[in-house]
Amino acid sequence: MTACPLCAAATPPPFLVRPSVPVHQNLPAATAAEAQAAPRGRLEMVACGACGFVFNRAFDPALPRYGPGYDNAQGHSPAFAAHLDALARHLVEQRGVRGARIVEVGCGRGDFLARLVAWPGADNRGTGFDPAYDGPDEALGGRLRFARRLYGPDCADVPADVVVCRHVIEHVADPLALLRAVRGALRGAPGARVFFETPDVAWILANAVIWDFFYEHCSLFSPASLAGAFARAGFATAETRAVFDRQYLWLEARPGDAPMPHGAGDIPALATSCGATEAARLAAWGARLAGLVARGKVALWGAGAKGVTLANLVDPDAKTIDCVVDINPDKQGRFVPGTGHAIVPPSALATRGVRHVVPMNPAYRHEIADLLLGLGGAQLAEWDD
Repeated sequence: MTACPLCAAATPPPFLVRPSVPVHQNLPAATAAEAQAAPRGRLEMVACGACGFVFNRAFDPALPRYGPGYDNAQGHSPAFAAHLDALARHLVEQRGVRGARIVEVGCGRGDFLARLVAWPGADNRGTGFDPAYDGPDEALGGRLRFARRLYGPDCADVPADVVVCRHVIEHVADPLALLRAVRGALRGAPGARVFFETPDVAWILANAVIWDFFYEHCSLFSPASLAGAFARAGFATAETRAVFDRQYLWLEARPGDAPMPHGAGDIPALATSCGATEAARLAAWGARLAGLVARGKVALWGAGAKGVTLANLVDPDAKTIDCVVDINPDKQGRFVPGTGHAIVPPSALATRGVRHVVPMNPAYRHEIADLLLGLGGAQLAEWDD
């Protein structure tokens, strides 16, 4: 048994074990050989029966290396850009984030923070913290600044009315430490508001999206376990809701006391069911791919975490899937960690003779279909999952 990092309860054996998986899903390699030699770790996903927190008990925080080559940018997709626009509009127009000093924890390339600062009439200023940030030190006439370091209690000298943290907490083995660090940095700002976004493990488990379990995401939350984590760190949650095709959780909170959520809900049962069906689902995927390949070359669409994980699960030797498509130009010409599949632009499908394209995320299905219509040749594969 391993104690739950959130509630310290004894936890059951893992519901899903993968002995050797790439440590990074969003760190494409320069060559196929380098990709195949990518560092690996062990996945042992556990669901706490007391609070519903899901975590990789075999996670080694010394293995991941988030640096300038790390690339999880999704803003090249019109669908995802629309999601960011909707979140920014929500904060400015519905939550009144105007004339605010905004801090973003784990800002990546600063795309979302820039939206909040540049929003017409909002008059916001922003500071983004990220050790992997590789852009200019400031933008928008100095209203937007970046710090290449982690955000924590030692950043209390950077005043904040609003703290935003999107898709960071799932990468942290000790999420309470992150939340308490944010709370500590806000010790002089009791009225500050905090906004977090993270994958919804309830959606992953209920839909048995087994390619959403990978090494980078060592901490996964349900609505209840996320609210519980915030309560333990000294925050009162105002709202938790599903966003982006219900795949993510969006949480809004303030410093303060809050009642602790009780129980794990249906997370343990969903986890047991999901883990028990993994082998059968992988076999079904293999059979479907074989059926497509019999009628022509196949590509996956999306060299992000989902595509990289599925490629490693169903085609570890890169013998079935021809390539992986991605619209992010920084990933094109590089190779998938673990398998060495080539990452190509959509325009390469015709020259490679690809007939079938398998989308890795249903949220992008219509966008991909429209792009394929413009290219001719390859068709979107009919897929149940």
